[in-house]
Amino acid sequence: MTQPALELDGVSKVHPSPAGDVHALRDVDLALYPGELVAVMGPSGSGKSTLLNMAGGLDAPTSGDVRIGGTSIVGIGQKEMASLRRRSVGFVFQDLNLVPALTAVENASLPLELDGKGLRAARAAGLEALDAVGLADLADRYPEEMSGGQQQRVAIARSLVGERRVVLADEPTGALDSVTGEEVLMVLRQRCDAGAAVLLVTHDSRHASWADRIVNLRDGAVVGIVGDEPAPFAETAATRSHGATSVTAATTQGRA
Repeated sequence: MTQPALELDGVSKVHPSPAGDVHALRDVDLALYPGELVAVMGPSGSGKSTLLNMAGGLDAPTSGDVRIGGTSIVGIGQKEMASLRRRSVGFVFQDLNLVPALTAVENASLPLELDGKGLRAARAAGLEALDAVGLADLADRYPEEMSGGQQQRVAIARSLVGERRVVLADEPTGALDSVTGEEVLMVLRQRCDAGAAVLLVTHDSRHASWADRIVNLRDGAVVGIVGDEPAPFAETAATRSHGATSVTAATTQGRA
């Protein structure tokens, strides 16, 4: 079996409160492999965003371990974590976090520039990422000159730029129409087929149907997983077919 691109091992997150501790995550075990798209579903407050924050090192677990490419990120320094995120982890946030003063291509290529890549090479990679989401012709526009859906695709391009091994997407199609949303999911699927691992938080069962596995969360705990861990990547990529996961089964198991 190929080494997991991302692992959560017994991860819990507890927020102390005078009224009683709030358990945002409860002993979560999850592994994502290269070439795999995993969808996370659950009601509001179930811990989906907390799980993404743990996976990307934006927050530290109360207990348990998080590993990216086999390397534990729990307890490492802020500079080392920032460098690891720029090189290995792409984020797609609900609020986009685009820089208003930068053009689309400058926003997309920003992680590479921050990591020391030359301006020309970074711009070329940014243009390639924008082309992948159908926005190459808007490369020199600023966020305020684009629609909400176009801004969302710029944010997705930024998460794909370079050689990110892990992409964490929090409702990446929330601001998009159904057609554009399907196109974005196809981009994420293609990124998986190229060897990345994608963790997708979604409320939409149609979008979850693109996933190889569906993880159901409730009250911070995994209450159901549909789909088996993959065979080695080469076999997985050769045999995968879109829509193989049953969302109905995922929902049923999540309620068990």
